[in-house]
Amino acid sequence: MTPHIEAKKEDIAKIVLMPGDPLRCRMIAEKYLTDIKLVNTIRNQYAYTGYYKGKRVTIFSSGMGCPSMGIYSYELFKFYEVEEIIRVGSCGALVEDLKLYDVVVVENSYSLSNYLYELEGGLTRLLPSSEELNSRIYNAAKKMGISYRFGNVHCADAFYNELNSESIVKDFNCLAVEMETFALFSNASTLGKKASAILTVSDHLITHEKTTPEERQNSFNTMIELALESIE
Repeated sequence: MTPHIEAKKEDIAKIVLMPGDPLRCRMIAEKYLTDIKLVNTIRNQYAYTGYYKGKRVTIFSSGMGCPSMGIYSYELFKFYEVEEIIRVGSCGALVEDLKLYDVVVVENSYSLSNYLYELEGGLTRLLPSSEELNSRIYNAAKKMGISYRFGNVHCADAFYNELNSESIVKDFNCLAVEMETFALFSNASTLGKKASAILTVSDHLITHEKTTPEERQNSFNTMIELALESIE
């Protein structure tokens, strides 16, 4: 146990999928897994362990933002000896040719966050995802006939901001914006683990289109199925 996770060590699988929303976490477990067990309820950050096509996996909600993702992914990596985490979440499109419900697999996370500096003194602003996990995601997508965009995202600390997104797109080739990958990738880098992220476009910062909260909770099935099919 940790201050934030009540599960026993053996209750957590070696690979974890992390949606931000606890209700999406429950939906994934109930829809896709067999023999599910609720293993965490502290702060209503639900976590379930079960089996997908015979492969053991934990679905664990991260909450919103780098601090929340940072706490849960660090404890999972460090104290529960999780080896791989794939974030499955939403993002806002920063380029016009991304559409609602398009899937983005994150190559690098760019952020102005101080998370890595506070974690271990690191000064980098651009962190990569795991090439091994991305290779498995690519193979699963090819097998399933799923198309996706592979590229960089901007991991923001402020949901509401006046930042010029055009400079981020131009200078760091960011396709979309979200709020958790930089902390996840920081922890993976520091602790020698593997992490990646598969995101679904939930809103568009150029066209101002958006999905509803219910759609974000229940309708991002392509992303979820791709993540599940990539586990080994």
